[in-house]
Amino acid sequence: MNVAIIPARGGSKRIPRKNIKNFCGKPMIAWSIEAALQSGCFERVIVSTDDENIAEIALQFGAEVPFVRPAELSGDFVATIPVIKHAIQWLEANQITPEWVCCIYATAPFISVDALKGGLTLIQQKNADYAFSVTSYAFPIQRAIKLQQNNTIQMFSPEHFSTRSQDLEEAYHDAGQFYWGTNSAWLEEKPIFSSQSYPIILPKHLVQDIDTKEDWVRAELMFKLLQQEINSEPV
Repeated sequence: MNVAIIPARGGSKRIPRKNIKNFCGKPMIAWSIEAALQSGCFERVIVSTDDENIAEIALQFGAEVPFVRPAELSGDFVATIPVIKHAIQWLEANQITPEWVCCIYATAPFISVDALKGGLTLIQQKNADYAFSVTSYAFPIQRAIKLQQNNTIQMFSPEHFSTRSQDLEEAYHDAGQFYWGTNSAWLEEKPIFSSQSYPIILPKHLVQDIDTKEDWVRAELMFKLLQQEINSEPV
């Protein structure tokens, strides 16, 4: 059995009610739920939340909310892995043992059915602990700079000041959309960033972290342009 678990607590600070705030015509979490359901990858799509309003909206869009996430797993500093572990333990306590579990973030409106399917195929083929979405940095990280206390700048890697951008190794970062994992990897709280994990590489225009109001505006603009492009393609 494959299970999708969508963590969605109610206490978002920087963007209040972020998980159910309207994003391009739907509550934000609806995009993740619908992608999970449309992928056909899952026997169950479960939302893990401590919030009654989030639970109601999740049910409206076809997800299950079979338990209330405990307060000790709903704070500002709780990591993702313990939340997924709790959901799996609840399933197992109810005589359900999933083989593959996919954590899908509630704030991932760019998530695609193809990427979810690709992640499942990859983790099965590689016999890996995890397979998750990544994308490349838009600018070489070796040429990054930091601001000093006196407002001057300093390079993180000054040895690369004269290195051409095209000669620098490309770097990638977590796209923050989904994480396929084995049952045992989640329960044993194995690290996601390890040699036992494999990447699903996404194009940069399908990735936007949404933590600030500026992020939100950028994500909506990107999403609307993407939808216009899709709708203008000949059938």
